[in-house]
Amino acid sequence: MVTHFRTLFISDVHLGATSSQAAMLLEFLDRHSADTIYLVGDIIDGWRLKKNWFWPPAHNDLVQVMLSRVRSGTKVVFMPGNHDEFARNHLGQNFGGIEIVDDAIHTGPDGKRYLIIHGDQFDAVVTHARWLAQLGDWAYRATQAINARISAVRRAMGQPYWSFSAWAKHKVKKAVNFISSFETTLAAEARRRGANGVVCGHIHHAAIRDMQGVTYMNCGDWVESCTALVEDHDGSFRIISWRQERLSAGHDTKVTTIGSRSADQAAA
Repeated sequence: MVTHFRTLFISDVHLGATSSQAAMLLEFLDRHSADTIYLVGDIIDGWRLKKNWFWPPAHNDLVQVMLSRVRSGTKVVFMPGNHDEFARNHLGQNFGGIEIVDDAIHTGPDGKRYLIIHGDQFDAVVTHARWLAQLGDWAYRATQAINARISAVRRAMGQPYWSFSAWAKHKVKKAVNFISSFETTLAAEARRRGANGVVCGHIHHAAIRDMQGVTYMNCGDWVESCTALVEDHDGSFRIISWRQERLSAGHDTKVTTIGSRSADQAAA
């Protein structure tokens, strides 16, 4: 059975990286559709591909699925992030019917306006110290390697998935402060543009949060948490954690449901 939404927001898939959970996203898309799909940046990991070409069948399949959705009438909009910044040379163009834009304004059925943007434009490390961003990318990949080893041990012991890097994000003070600052900055940008909310990606930290009257929403990622932000036909937003659903008994639908007005949730 396919669940149809008004809008689906996906970010940080990192196709081309060995840590990308493209196969899991294909499962998700096989069961979910939408009138509009926003690809909110870092869909392709150009940084990784420049250093080591990695493009298994699942990554190609995902591109083909998106093109197929366009042909079937779905509006698909792609706003590049820092890892697929090469696509910013093609803003205003389209690829197989997929629109390429720097950012967009999405209007809900209630008339509320939401700024859609990857978010790296407001990350000082990315914009002013690229070498430090590259170092951070290396450190992130190192935590992914640790994740893989921990997961193998936990699987052997019959234990569920646990993310070391997500745990570190919540425990390391500087990481927590960075996330808080990022959220505040994006909410302020939405307010400056006269929007009621903002949808972004970039920091791999899924959330819906009220920021002094502005709704901050982050799609999360398809590397660790495997989350998507969806808009129902009544205009309400919620985060679906596909990894958690797959772990649930009998594959019963398990979603993180959050009203778009005032609740706060982060999916790890």
